[in-house]
Amino acid sequence: MNTTVFGIDLGTYNIKLYHALTDDILVEKNMIAIENRKTMIAYGDEAYEMYEKAPASIQVSSPIVSGVIADIHNMETLLNAFVKQASHGSLKAGDFYVTVPSDITEVEKRAFSDLIKDAKIKAKKVYAVDKAIADGLGMGIDVKNSQGVLIVDVGYDTTEISILSLGGIVLSRLIKVGGHSFDASIVSAVRREFNLVIGMKTAEKVRMFYNDIDHLDDTCSIFGRDIVTGLPVERTLNSTFVAETLSENFRTIADSIRLILEKTPPELAADIYRHGVFLTGGGSMEEGLAQEINLEVSLPVNLSENPLTCAVIGLSQVMKRSNYRSLAYTIEGLGK
Repeated sequence: MNTTVFGIDLGTYNIKLYHALTDDILVEKNMIAIENRKTMIAYGDEAYEMYEKAPASIQVSSPIVSGVIADIHNMETLLNAFVKQASHGSLKAGDFYVTVPSDITEVEKRAFSDLIKDAKIKAKKVYAVDKAIADGLGMGIDVKNSQGVLIVDVGYDTTEISILSLGGIVLSRLIKVGGHSFDASIVSAVRREFNLVIGMKTAEKVRMFYNDIDHLDDTCSIFGRDIVTGLPVERTLNSTFVAETLSENFRTIADSIRLILEKTPPELAADIYRHGVFLTGGGSMEEGLAQEINLEVSLPVNLSENPLTCAVIGLSQVMKRSNYRSLAYTIEGLGK
């Protein structure tokens, strides 16, 4: 295998980049900070630190929205910076493999190919791998056999639910529920319950704390602006409040899994009954989500060991193993 090969999983919230030469995975926030609408002053985790704190002259944003490239120019700038970082500043011509959501249009898929070609990173060939296929490989599943597999990837903006068999996607459904929805629910609940305005970063910290606690009666402190007085104040949240706030989002995901199972061919449904649900993605780490899915669809839930990097690990398998190479395709060939 040509060692100048990269695997890229472009998420709304995080970018995951695999470099075959070093066998390392770079994980950074998929964010860029632009000053005066023209100069990049920070990217990745450094830009994220500026998010919700920057003055009007500095715009901090993510170029990906709901799994689709919304700002091609800034994404090109970001990708160039990330590839240089992974290459330690030395760019060499090579091949690129990129994950793409299955439930998007051909035009949106071509945008991924155009992005890599136009990012000035010396791309020779660009290959696409469906995100659900890459997730399956990343979880150690042989996706090329005839067994039906149910993959649920909970991302930041979206959740992708897919049925796989024989190296292809039989059914797929993309819903706009994910980590962003979880955070927005916490922001709304805190405002309603405590008359307190908090930012999305604070809501995320509440979720992270909730996922890490050992006892369900633990509490955490948050800081925000009181709606009545306009002054900064401190409030205390308990785990029960957070659990109840997130439960509606969890039920939406579980209901969508039930809907796709109702459309699944009987033979594949039998396989899924035996193997259960395979849950991955950064949002899959939420406390209570796996339990809600298990309760709603009466199937065991298999959690990924590497939920955040699962798809890019799958891309590395496509690069390394010749029997999986056919799972990658060139986006230019779509529709021809």
